[in-house]
Amino acid sequence: MKPHLVIAALLAASPALAQTPQLTVYTYDSFLSEWGPGPAIKQAFETECGCVLNLVGAGDGAALLGRLKLEGARSDADIVLGLDTGLISAARETGLFVAHTIETDLDLPLEWNDPLFLPYDWGYFAFVGNRGEAHSTSFRELAESEQKIVIQDPRSSTPGLGLLMWVKSVFGDEAEEIWAALADNIVTVTPGWSEAYGLFLEGEADLVLSYTTSPAYHLIAEEDDSKVALPFSEGHYMQIEVAGKLAATDQPELADQFLRFMLGDAFQSVIPTTNWMYPVVLPDGGLPDGFSTLIQPETAILAPIDQAGALRDLALDEWLRALSR
Repeated sequence: MKPHLVIAALLAASPALAQTPQLTVYTYDSFLSEWGPGPAIKQAFETECGCVLNLVGAGDGAALLGRLKLEGARSDADIVLGLDTGLISAARETGLFVAHTIETDLDLPLEWNDPLFLPYDWGYFAFVGNRGEAHSTSFRELAESEQKIVIQDPRSSTPGLGLLMWVKSVFGDEAEEIWAALADNIVTVTPGWSEAYGLFLEGEADLVLSYTTSPAYHLIAEEDDSKVALPFSEGHYMQIEVAGKLAATDQPELADQFLRFMLGDAFQSVIPTTNWMYPVVLPDGGLPDGFSTLIQPETAILAPIDQAGALRDLALDEWLRALSR
C-alpha cells in the first residue's frame, strides 16, 4: 500500500477507535494474574459491552485505598474492586465514591444494604498448613507452639488487616498480649498475600495466613490434597470483598453496567476456581465439588462495618507495639 493510502486508512479508522468506550478498574495484583479471574472477566465483559476494560493492579487490597487517596478526584479509575469490610468506612470517608443503583439478591451469610459498595465474593480467614503435621487449633495454642507462620502487613494487605481484626475481635483488651506471644512465631510480614503464600509453599514456614478455601485450589487445580485450613476454636473472621463506583467517573453508565455484570453468572461462576472464594450469587452450576471438603467455621466473626475504622486504628497501634518489643 502506498504511504498516502496508509495515512488515509489510519485517519479513517481513528474516529472509530476514539469512540470505543473504556472502563478502568483498579484492583489487586493477584486478581490480574494469569490464574486469577481478571483475564476471563475482561474477555466476557468486553464481549458484552463492546468496550475496552482496563484492569489496573495496585498492590494488595489495602494498597488500593492508599493509591486512591493519593490520586483523589484526579484518579483514572472508574471503579475500585478489591476493598473489603475492614476498609469500607475509611473508603466512605474519602468522599470519592458515589451510590450505586444496582438491585441485589445475594447469597451471603448476612444482610447487605450498603449504598456505595457491592460485594462480589466472600470467605473466611484461616491459617493453612500441610496435612499430617501437628497443628494448633487456637491462637493461644499457636502462640505457645514452635510453629513458624507467615502473615501479611495490615497496612497494605486485606488478609493482614483481617488477621488484625480477627485477633482484636476475639481478645479485645488482651489483643496486644496475644500479639506479643505470637511475635516469636512470625517468620516475616509480607506486603501482600501472594508473597506470603509463596514463602509457605517454598517451605519457609509451617503455616500461612490465607483462607479456608485455599486448600480447594490445590485439590481442584493440582489434584493435591496435602494442604489443610486449621479450624480455630475461637471462630474465623469473615472477609467480604466489594467494588465501588467513583464519583468522578466519566463513564457512569458503563460503570453501572460492569457492576451489574459483576453479580451475573459470567463473573460469579469464575470466582470459586480463580479467586478461590465463595461467590455472592450462587452460579448456575453450583460450587465446584472440591468446595464440599472445606472446613465450615462454627463461629463467624465480623466487626460492625461502621465500627471497623476505629477498631482497626486501635488494633494497628497494639500490633505495632507488640511486634516492636
